[in-house]
Amino acid sequence: MDGFKARLSRSLQFRLSLWLSLVILAMAVPAGVFSFFSAFHEANDLQDDQLRQVAALVLSRDLPPATPNRRATGEMKDEESKVIVQILTPEPAAPARAAMPATAAAKDDDDALRLSYDLPDGMQTVEVDHVPWRLFVQSTASGQRLAVGQQTAVRDEIARDSGLRTVMPFMVLIPVLIALVSAMVRSMLWPIKRLSQEVDRRDDQDMRPLAEQQVPDEIRPLIGSINRLLRRVADNMDTQRRFLADAAHELRSPLTALSLQAENLAATDLSPASKARLLPLRQGLNRSKALLEQLLTLARSQNTGAAQLTQLTPVSLQAVLRRVVEDSLPLAQARQIDIGVEADTEITLVAQEVDIVALLRNLLDNAVRYTPPGGNVELRVRSQPGLVSIEVEDSGPGIEEAERERVFDPFYRVLGSDQDGSGLGLSIVKSIVARLHGKLELQHARNISPYGLKVSINLPTSKT
Repeated sequence: MDGFKARLSRSLQFRLSLWLSLVILAMAVPAGVFSFFSAFHEANDLQDDQLRQVAALVLSRDLPPATPNRRATGEMKDEESKVIVQILTPEPAAPARAAMPATAAAKDDDDALRLSYDLPDGMQTVEVDHVPWRLFVQSTASGQRLAVGQQTAVRDEIARDSGLRTVMPFMVLIPVLIALVSAMVRSMLWPIKRLSQEVDRRDDQDMRPLAEQQVPDEIRPLIGSINRLLRRVADNMDTQRRFLADAAHELRSPLTALSLQAENLAATDLSPASKARLLPLRQGLNRSKALLEQLLTLARSQNTGAAQLTQLTPVSLQAVLRRVVEDSLPLAQARQIDIGVEADTEITLVAQEVDIVALLRNLLDNAVRYTPPGGNVELRVRSQPGLVSIEVEDSGPGIEEAERERVFDPFYRVLGSDQDGSGLGLSIVKSIVARLHGKLELQHARNISPYGLKVSINLPTSKT
């Protein structure tokens, strides 16, 4: 019952189908009952008319009330359905003639009903030997009294059958009508379901307004409100991105100046103690510059404006791979890490080159930084029909499954990691993959410790 109440309160389709079905039942049941009893009474009236017609036939043709020979006529197939025709006499114990079947034939004397001679003329119901009979009694011109009758149970059975045949279309059509109503409600609400599926397929950066053309008028105001909300959210996100980009850009100049001053200071004649203190300063400035560059990259990768979408061009992955590997070689050699590259030839992506560079550079830089000295990093790029597969696999500690969603959050870093970094690399990767309508997956590279990390990316080769 709780599930039914919950569904009734949440589902508009279920409520509409239920109430329309109840309305159909509320109208169909009284109509069916009325039709049944109307047909029942009409069938009884028709059978009363048959009794009158049999009496009129006997009287008009002056048929003799003779008892037929059962051996000549044979037994009736349905004794209960026959119509009796009997002459009423003043002696109830010795009736003058037996009953006749519907063919105006008389019954044997021992089958005659014990009917009272005083029965009034007309249609009436009489109980004979505890069996109810429907009788039509009429007096003849000669003074005789004629009774034509049939058992009430037989008449009621015929009338019930007639009533049920009348109600049968209701019994068949009501379930069909309820099913059709449910299908119609589902069909009318299908545009809303299709719209919800479209929203579910969007990524978190897609702020395009929802289509209002194929939406019912009753839902259109809600869609308009959602579109206005999406515009406000998009404006707010654009403001935050511009602030982030402007702040990073404004901080780049003073940090560059500080770095130059630190370089100039390091070139002077300093005492060993001063040089030891200067080294952490220079390292901090370098980390700050790297952080600013990643902030700028993140802000640009999250910008999905139409202006940038029009700048998509074919990008050769071989050239980008060569450039990224060359940039990562100094750090890999310093940590004695072997970088292996497997790439198919002539792979082209429709994208911005700076996005592909940032994507591969962050993947390879993360793999090199989190791989222990003496480890290895494998970079594989394969081409499939309509798809490019990029895999970066390292021999580091890997990422536990519980943290694989959190590592895409900006500035989030896995606990226990002693590597320098800003926690923005995978956030940038995720933003770029989403812009290119690709798929990103993290998993263990091996089944034994150290598990390593395998990053798999699938990107479409054409603009979607």
